[in-house]
Amino acid sequence: MTNTGKSAVGFWFDPSCPWAWLTSRWMLEVEKVRPVEVHWHVMSLAVLNENRLDEMPEEYREAMLPGGRAWAPVRVCIAAEQEFGNEALGRLYTALGTRIHNRGEGRTPEAVLGALKDAGLPARLAEAGNTDAYDDALRISHKEGIEKVGQEVGTPIISVPGPDGAEVAFFGPVVTPAPKGEAAARLWDGTLLVAGTPGFYELKRTRTEGPRFD
Repeated sequence: MTNTGKSAVGFWFDPSCPWAWLTSRWMLEVEKVRPVEVHWHVMSLAVLNENRLDEMPEEYREAMLPGGRAWAPVRVCIAAEQEFGNEALGRLYTALGTRIHNRGEGRTPEAVLGALKDAGLPARLAEAGNTDAYDDALRISHKEGIEKVGQEVGTPIISVPGPDGAEVAFFGPVVTPAPKGEAAARLWDGTLLVAGTPGFYELKRTRTEGPRFD
């Protein structure tokens, strides 16, 4: 429970993932219609997949290699959080996601610099993307999230107090476009219901469309 009397929801994301981006926008809608408060945390698809690189398509593998495109955004996010706090991290995620996904700018240095400006953060934080100085902190944040659900998932990871007060954590939900208003509330209620059921592990169907950022 937060100081505002709302339930604290942990949300672990990699800003590169379009599906996590959509879930995060849904989560902001949930904040409007349910007594919850989101606390942002960074995880890394590059860290998650570093022992599976040989199994990946070449283009995806190159992004995950040290120094690849997948590293800079998460490093900059960790640097921003460490210096300016969780609220700043949330602003930066919104700015990064808008540029990377909605505007189609991708994980470029220009997108990162633009996002820092949009979020009201200093441009010097972009330097964090080119160094491993923040990788220990990144790995700690990633591990905190992934240990809640196991290695067989990706981003996002959500944790929330369950009906009995014990933590409930899960991957997803994966949805497009991001539900709004009462639809967002219904999805939240249903997700908590199934995720809080002892012994429940998976509910899935084949995706028939790509991410829609409307």
